[in-house]
Amino acid sequence: MKDMIENTFCEAFEGLTVQLMITAEDDIFLDKAVQNFTALPSTVFGHAEGGIVKWLKEDQTIDGRKGAIVQLWVSGTSEIAKLKLYKYLGRRIRQGILVIPTTAVFDAYPRNVKTKFDMMDNVGHCGDGYENIIDKYSKKLISIPIMMGYDFLIEKNISFAEGIMGGNLWLFCDSIESGVRIGRKAVKIIEELDNISSIFGLCSAGSKPETNYPEIGPSTNHLYCPSLVGKISSTIYKVPSGVKSIPEIVFNAINLEIIKRAMKKIIESIIDMKGLVKISSGNYNGKLGSYKIFLTELNLPNNYF
Repeated sequence: MKDMIENTFCEAFEGLTVQLMITAEDDIFLDKAVQNFTALPSTVFGHAEGGIVKWLKEDQTIDGRKGAIVQLWVSGTSEIAKLKLYKYLGRRIRQGILVIPTTAVFDAYPRNVKTKFDMMDNVGHCGDGYENIIDKYSKKLISIPIMMGYDFLIEKNISFAEGIMGGNLWLFCDSIESGVRIGRKAVKIIEELDNISSIFGLCSAGSKPETNYPEIGPSTNHLYCPSLVGKISSTIYKVPSGVKSIPEIVFNAINLEIIKRAMKKIIESIIDMKGLVKISSGNYNGKLGSYKIFLTELNLPNNYF
């Protein structure tokens, strides 16, 4: 167990988020809407990224149907970031949820905040002037007529707030098979927690800020690619002997404590799994974010380090 966890830190950063409840009549429509809304994480291109918090049963939703809690994020907390979140939130709802039969959208932020988006301008006007405001489920909803034969419902005011992005763990494993098995266990732990989402699920391609090709965005973190053994000078190569796979888990949450709790719970849950060689975390010397979450400060047993 000794030296299983590297004495390092996770570098995280601030962002803005919304947390929504999506509902639908059946699993097929719900899954399609959720995947549409959360797909293609692209904050690295200045856009947005989404994640699934949890799936809900009928007795857990506002309208008594199947549902899910999802998040959408943008990096930064400035006025520009606020406008960006509003823009991409509208796009993903209009083209990812509204177009899927039987869906509805509600605010699901876990506490009351004063900062809210009025969804009329970026979603409501899909009704082309035939939309209206209704009172239902003790909420103010925008009702948008659509060709399917019913009105699409979305809560008029959606909360947004600051949160923490970029929580991460690197799992050094003895094979690709071990990486998949252990990584899936780590993702499952996140799915059991509230107000946090895993952006990629199990991420196969950790990146770095520097690149030889800036026009395509972040590139592979070559010093940690097991397939490059012998092709990179041993003086800078970072993959330990016996390590054949290094999947990454990336997660965002509404506050720093949830990020720390998730990191601790993941480590405790996978530390004894066969095939795990070491646990580390990504940091980039302050180039990415202002939060440093040291693994030694997660209240883990000293003999892990």
